[in-house]
Amino acid sequence: MGSANRLLVVDDDRIIVESLSEFLRLEGYEVDGAESYRQAVTALGRGIYHVVITDVNMSEGNGFDLLRLIKEQYPEVVVIMITGYGTIDSAVEAIKMGAYDYLTKPIIDDEIRLVVERAVKQQALVRENQALRKQLDLRYSLDNIVGHDYQMLKIFDLIEAVADSTTTVLIQGESGTGKSLVARAIHYRSERRDKPFVEVSCGALPETLLESELFGHVKGAFTNALNDKEGKFKAAHQGTIFLDEISSASPALQVKLLRVLQERQFEPVGSNQTQTVDTRVILATNTDLAAEVDAGRFRQDLYYRINVVTIDLPALRERVGDIPLLAEFFLKKYCAQRGRALLGLTDEALEIMSRYRWKGNVRELENCIERAVVLSKGQYITPADLPENIVEQAGRPEPAERRYRRMSLRAALEEPEKQILRAALEAHHWNRQLTAEALEINRTTLYKKMKRYGLEEEATMTARGK
Repeated sequence: MGSANRLLVVDDDRIIVESLSEFLRLEGYEVDGAESYRQAVTALGRGIYHVVITDVNMSEGNGFDLLRLIKEQYPEVVVIMITGYGTIDSAVEAIKMGAYDYLTKPIIDDEIRLVVERAVKQQALVRENQALRKQLDLRYSLDNIVGHDYQMLKIFDLIEAVADSTTTVLIQGESGTGKSLVARAIHYRSERRDKPFVEVSCGALPETLLESELFGHVKGAFTNALNDKEGKFKAAHQGTIFLDEISSASPALQVKLLRVLQERQFEPVGSNQTQTVDTRVILATNTDLAAEVDAGRFRQDLYYRINVVTIDLPALRERVGDIPLLAEFFLKKYCAQRGRALLGLTDEALEIMSRYRWKGNVRELENCIERAVVLSKGQYITPADLPENIVEQAGRPEPAERRYRRMSLRAALEEPEKQILRAALEAHHWNRQLTAEALEINRTTLYKKMKRYGLEEEATMTARGK
């Protein structure tokens, strides 16, 4: 075993602590000892342990008290309970409270060796799961949805507001605007973040298979239905299901979806047995659903049922000021992936990208930057590194006398925005809650802007001056 695995042995019998610690050190572990509940708490507060082996009966606080504290404050630590007076009831209680195992004295070398080895592996899995969770939280955090345009800031506020509710959300926007990313951001900011996120592209599946994919089927329901199959709604139980391209759902499927949204119940294809699920539903479309309703292609009752909270994602051409931000974001991403050390994009390249219409939206911009990172031979991405169609369709710039000084829209708006924020803060005596309400933004957005413009320091100095 590697020395990275640290163990804490807790027992009010010094001989047991010393002998067990010495045995485990010989097995390759780093081991500390504690002879009371209080010493164990102190040790946990000072160091990082992977496994705690604790006696049940101690003079100052028993092993169950220690187990309870560890589960509350150090949930990643695996606990093994030992006792000289073991009963079935106490063993069951320990396991219910989260103990990994429960052993009785006298301790047998082979038994403790095997249990500790398994506990260390269990703890490694816990650490791995926590690392994966952090990666998911980072990947699908709001910070990963790049944008400072006022439309995007309102969307960030809306995501924050709806994340912890069970309200159905409809995301509308052209292809490539990031509907899936927003759906995942909602899920990973909700209380369901540890449960499944299931994505289904309704337009990618034939109509005959889509119902089975969503609700499952029983053996013999149709040709080639050789076994029972669990549907996506069942797989997303207690989590979130994201139905993309919902406008492509057939009339029959729309009826079934309406019932699921209203009652959270459905029957698998070929079955009469009703199933109930607890699933948060997020839907997306790149078409105008209201127009689809008017044309008779989408049920009106279903439209009103899913149109509870709507998030309208703007096309990239409608937030030109975010193009430089997105370009830099993707540049860093693909430089890291490809092992490149590009310094940035030239003003000429950014100017072309700002004039281009981006029919494929953010997805097309990302592909453009990835291609440029792969093909660029210099330290900067230049117009020569961009696809020819982008350069051609962007057109020629206006004559110099008719152009503004080279500056991104974001940079141009920074100073006016800073002055408005300062004036609003001063008008409300630097009360952030009142200022946020007056500006119709949430406090998180206000805090970020204050930090960005250096107004936090000014607020602190003003408070001290009082």
